Amino acid sequence: MSGTANASARTTDSRYAWARLMVTLALMTLGSSAMYVVSVVLPTVQAEFGTARADASLPYTLLMVGFGLGGVLMGKLADRYGLMTVVMIGAAGLGAGYIGAGLANNVWVFALVHGVLLGALGSAATFAPLVADASLWFVRRRGIAVAVCASGNYLAGAIWPPIVQYFVGEVGWRTTFIGLGVLCLLVMPPLALMLRPRPPVAAAPAVAPAGGAMPSSQPFGLSLNQAQWLLCVAGVACCVAMSMPQVHIVAYCTDLGFGAARGAEMLSLMLACGIVSRLVSGVICDRIGGLRTLLLGSVLQGIALLLFLPFDGLVSLYLVSALFGLFQGGIVPSYAIIVREHFPPKEAGARVGMVLMCTLLGMALGGWMSGAVFDLTGSYQAAFVNGIAWNLVNGGIVVWLLWRTRRPAKLDPPAGAVFSR
Repeated sequence: MSGTANASARTTDSRYAWARLMVTLALMTLGSSAMYVVSVVLPTVQAEFGTARADASLPYTLLMVGFGLGGVLMGKLADRYGLMTVVMIGAAGLGAGYIGAGLANNVWVFALVHGVLLGALGSAATFAPLVADASLWFVRRRGIAVAVCASGNYLAGAIWPPIVQYFVGEVGWRTTFIGLGVLCLLVMPPLALMLRPRPPVAAAPAVAPAGGAMPSSQPFGLSLNQAQWLLCVAGVACCVAMSMPQVHIVAYCTDLGFGAARGAEMLSLMLACGIVSRLVSGVICDRIGGLRTLLLGSVLQGIALLLFLPFDGLVSLYLVSALFGLFQGGIVPSYAIIVREHFPPKEAGARVGMVLMCTLLGMALGGWMSGAVFDLTGSYQAAFVNGIAWNLVNGGIVVWLLWRTRRPAKLDPPAGAVFSR
């Protein structure tokens, strides 16, 4: 095939775009493993290092902080040097991070390795940059494409907890971590090589996409930075709520006497259902737009959190965990769609990275906060109530933004024009 033919085949919504999407799905499935592995080993690490539950939650918190902050940096590097380079950095970070964590001699070293290597240099390279890249390779099916890519995050949650739980029981958590590091070093670089081509410059749509949104220099009738920060606050709030079951379900089941293995199964079930939710939400998003899809997910997530309060039996926890996964899986990808619908296209990569960073910071804050609330009260009931309160904050912001979109819009320059802040 000639160079011209190759170039013409690598356009938005092309067969190459779909093949590339499958590669990013595989990379995110492996790259997101760290955030679920640490949840599975939380009780074991707490017992070995002799720490409080809040201290044992610190590795997860630092991982998510590094994950979020690193995502902004990795997004800028991807814009400048291409996605392949960023994924290579991620492979090195994950490989070194897993091996370093497996050799850690105290919880503080364990936590630091999670924050810097596994988070900022590892998982960060395989989340926000991949989501932003998927949004640039699709126009007609952007919602489902972003949902497929982001499903790798939950596919990791469905696959890795039971595998890690098995190997922790057979060979110990340290050997398991080192094995994961070797796997990342072997598998990720060949996949990264497939991502060498840069995204095409997609033309702006001639008509408004689903939900009636068009890119604007004044999204929601606000300045670009005001709108950005509101989305960031909403991202923190929804993910503080989301983190409670995802981070602490294994420890919660252990406290209830069901054992860590049952908790790992519930986490796997929760995130497997999250995959279904993300794909369905992607289809919905292509029909009603990102903002309405986000509101739907926020309302349903709040309902699922409420169900955790009265139901703490083994069977009921399996059912509620499945519902939680089905209800909240489409929330995070909706932010990427909202940015692509309402903000200037040329700024999408950086702004997607910023909002997704805030969702990860919300996961970090919520993971630590739930452990701290448990230490104060001796129970996870108050932690669930705390999550519900943060979820209400998220829902309030989304409702207000939807109301703003119904106001008469000001005249904006064309979507392809240079925008000022």
